Amino acid sequence: MFRRLDAPVVQAARRTVRVTVDGVALDCREGDSVAAALFAAGVQACRDTAVSGAARGPFCMMGVCYDCLVSIDGRPNQQACMTPVRDGMTVLRQLGAREVAA
Repeated sequence: MFRRLDAPVVQAARRTVRVTVDGVALDCREGDSVAAALFAAGVQACRDTAVSGAARGPFCMMGVCYDCLVSIDGRPNQQACMTPVRDGMTVLRQLGAREVAA
């Protein structure tokens, strides 16, 4: 469904960073958002809905729809489409209802 539009030379020139997604190490391209890195790795769902448990993935890729919420480095409700990947980052899918900050 999604593919990179830039030339292979540009892709090769970017540094690789390693992130962990649900316990699996993924090599990602520096400068990508978490959502773009997940798509590039074949991961399509970021969270499950609270009511039906249906899988949801990034939709708008510009921070409007909140379908890409994940937990990043222990912080829930982070927008994957608005957060750049960084080396050593830990990403977890959000399952069920969002947590409310106290």
